[in-house]
Amino acid sequence: MGDLKMRHKFMNATANMLNEYLSGVKELIRQSLEAKKFAYCPYSKFRVGAALLTHNGTVFTGCNVENTCFNLGICTERIVISKAVSEGYRDFKAIAIASDMCEQFISPCGGCRQFMREFGANWDVYLSKPDGSYVEMTVEELLPMSFGPEDLKVK
Repeated sequence: MGDLKMRHKFMNATANMLNEYLSGVKELIRQSLEAKKFAYCPYSKFRVGAALLTHNGTVFTGCNVENTCFNLGICTERIVISKAVSEGYRDFKAIAIASDMCEQFISPCGGCRQFMREFGANWDVYLSKPDGSYVEMTVEELLPMSFGPEDLKVK
């Protein structure tokens, strides 16, 4: 009987941890959806928002910013990471990315994948849809066989 109680306690504890994790992911996605509302995209009308979670729980949000000179526009992933770096953060736990695309999950461009990789390969990336559904990946999965800061240290 004691063994059954222990298993039950373990299962409850595991379920509680999973629920906390999922609610944290959903909150990060909600913040990315909210950030999307501030996107400045008068040319493409393609709104993107992101929420970046640091290891100490600080969240930074950002959105894409276009420019008349198209190549000067800045993607949301680079904005939110630069915002965090400018405030002294270099170690990230996760990023949630949101757009208005309903048919498929938003995915970062190649430049943003490399920008994210600068800060590690093993942090989570949540690619979402407006309904809050998402796919979880890592930076490494988005950019396999990548080039990072540690590669410059190879002799």
